[in-house]
Amino acid sequence: MVVPWVASEEAPSPEAGEASSVVGSLILACTNTGQSSLTNSQYACVGKGRLCISKSYLWSAQASCAAGTGACVDTLHSTTPSIPEPGLSISFLARMSPSPAARSHPSCPMTTSSLPVGVFVWDVENEGDEALDVSIMFSMRNGLGGGDDVPGGLWNEPFCLEHDGETVQGLLLHHPTLPNPYTMAVAARLTADTTVTHFTAFDPDSAGQQVWQDLLQDGQLDSPAGQSAPSQKGVGIAGAVCVTSKLPPRGQCRLEFSLAWDMPRIMFGAKGQVYCRRYTRFFGSEGDAAPALSHYALCRYADWEERISAWQSPVLDDRSLPAWYKSALFNELYFLADGGTIWLEVPENSLLEELGGNMCQLRPILQEYGRFGYLEGQEYRMYNTYDVHFYASFALIMLWPKLELSLQYDMALATLKEDLTWRQYLMSGVMAPVKRRNVIPHDVGDPDDEPWHRVNAYVIHDTADWKDLNLKFVLQVYRDYYLTGDQGFLRDMWPVCLAVMESEMKFDKDQDGLIENGGYADQTYDAWVTTGPSAYCGGLWLAAVAVMVQMSALCGTRDVQDKFSSILSRGQEAYERLLWNGHYYNYDCSSQPQSCSIMSDQCAGQWFLRASGLGEGDTEVFPTPHVVRALQTIFEFNVQAFAGGAMGAVNGMRPHGVPDRSSVQSDEVWVGVVYGLAATMIQEGLTWEGFRTAEGCYRTVWERLGLAFQTPEAYCQQRVFRSLAYMRPLSIWAMQLALQQQQHKKASRPIAEQGTGLNTGPTLGPKEAMATPSPE
Repeated sequence: MVVPWVASEEAPSPEAGEASSVVGSLILACTNTGQSSLTNSQYACVGKGRLCISKSYLWSAQASCAAGTGACVDTLHSTTPSIPEPGLSISFLARMSPSPAARSHPSCPMTTSSLPVGVFVWDVENEGDEALDVSIMFSMRNGLGGGDDVPGGLWNEPFCLEHDGETVQGLLLHHPTLPNPYTMAVAARLTADTTVTHFTAFDPDSAGQQVWQDLLQDGQLDSPAGQSAPSQKGVGIAGAVCVTSKLPPRGQCRLEFSLAWDMPRIMFGAKGQVYCRRYTRFFGSEGDAAPALSHYALCRYADWEERISAWQSPVLDDRSLPAWYKSALFNELYFLADGGTIWLEVPENSLLEELGGNMCQLRPILQEYGRFGYLEGQEYRMYNTYDVHFYASFALIMLWPKLELSLQYDMALATLKEDLTWRQYLMSGVMAPVKRRNVIPHDVGDPDDEPWHRVNAYVIHDTADWKDLNLKFVLQVYRDYYLTGDQGFLRDMWPVCLAVMESEMKFDKDQDGLIENGGYADQTYDAWVTTGPSAYCGGLWLAAVAVMVQMSALCGTRDVQDKFSSILSRGQEAYERLLWNGHYYNYDCSSQPQSCSIMSDQCAGQWFLRASGLGEGDTEVFPTPHVVRALQTIFEFNVQAFAGGAMGAVNGMRPHGVPDRSSVQSDEVWVGVVYGLAATMIQEGLTWEGFRTAEGCYRTVWERLGLAFQTPEAYCQQRVFRSLAYMRPLSIWAMQLALQQQQHKKASRPIAEQGTGLNTGPTLGPKEAMATPSPE
């Protein structure tokens, strides 16, 4: 199931479940033979002169069903509620799977990884000398309380499913509103020691008096048979499920709930095609899977917990790692599920033969592992934004490598397509085609349109002229090959890499082996103007050229190898001559004052080279002393001289110690960039500096700003932040890769070299180089 919330020893537990509208609650009641009363929406029970009060534990849900992303329920964390009942101890743990991409560890079966279901577990212990009856009630609104609920026609009904000797009971909440109807199931596991009851329907916008009075009578619900009446227009409907157990003195029990949401077929905003979600391969697409999903989860979650624990333990038990890092590493994974994620089956007839015919593994990969998409951010609604995925992709390739390869095949397909529809771009006002052939798209589309069929939803700049997208594809392809060892993938991607690099050549205006930026914000920093040769794009270019040298050798194309070797030699000389100033690489070669700014992301090319087993020794591209000196300068200025060294690295810093305020983005801290920078520092032996740099972001986001599970793209020193819940901070997994490669390097013998003299990776092979690789 989900990667659980990991509490930092150095900070209070962050509050979760802060979505827009409260739609459910969990109520605890403990009684003996005394009378009961209800006070201030809290359940109170009186027994032999004692008053036991248990508040309702509210949680939240939000979704964008019209966009086809389904119901996304925010993570709940482990907690021990304060129960003023002498001798009663209770602990609560939620395992949430808030999207079709489910936050399960990759060692779980592919079935489990796609399930739209969550499990709530309550362990109750009676430490006293009197027997107690304990009841927990789970109420749930049918729908999300928004416009989709208004037409009415929503209805609930009880269900009971017995299979393999295990019984699950609960309520089905049917939400038939088009175009994406769904059914939710609130369920509980029935055991020899528990009783499961239900209240089929009530008005969630009322005080719920009828439900509470029913519960107060005997700690159970009346459990009427049959369906509820359909809801009226503008009137909400909710249901509740209650589990009751008798708890003897010194006894204990476990009460287990699940929440499942079955939206098997979805349409995006343009309503051009119906898609089936990934889990329908295992549970069917008829919309009747909610009971089976509930049963499957409640009967198997213990095994999932064991697998998650086995995966996390090497990190959590490592005393050399700070507690904040452990928290950030696992908790930033929230975005893989909560980022408007979609995981779809790929119909046989949807792959164009003429485009993908030369990619032998395209059909097997997409049909076996499906099509995966996640938004750039919850405010920036574009799927698989590639300049940002460049950073975030480390989480996928390390944990769900087949999904990363699937995404890469999708990107390769989109690269070979064109859309010559002309449109006006907002920043420049120029007219240009939506998509040109043989250039990497910015994204694969908008969920309110028809993603994958119409790409490039981004309209601020014409990204066919961006300098970084093509290079980031080439770098990711080689890194993915290096970490998976998949030679078929490399062979399939090689022609696409050749095509996009050929497109990129036109940006080297003076043929000195180094591309030039175009005098506007033509890269991922899309509000930060760059002119001429630049540290960021120039570094990415040289790294991509070096990777092309490696791939051409592996693919046996000596003429291509010689071509890119020549470009690399000339480009290295130009890069050092034009940009190196003795302390760091200048931002760019313009005549503007910001040209000599210290950019925190200037070593991005080196970062990817080292992650791919390159960038040192025979494959050195940037002189190692220059890289280390640049990183030390960044740490001194962008980190230590910014906000007292407590907020991470500012994107741009002037040489005299003042942030670069030539653009809004140069004055920001980008969390995902900082994690990538920290990984680069670790790669180059500056481990303390790397952790110190990244810690500033964690402390700022998760503690000072209180933005747990909604990490923003950017914030400023004045505590102003932008774009909550963003893709890029998943780059923290690059830090983990750097640490694992560092450990492997210390433990392994010297790296072997092929007859070509080119470095191809550790002797154990690229995948085995990871200390805790995915079993996939």
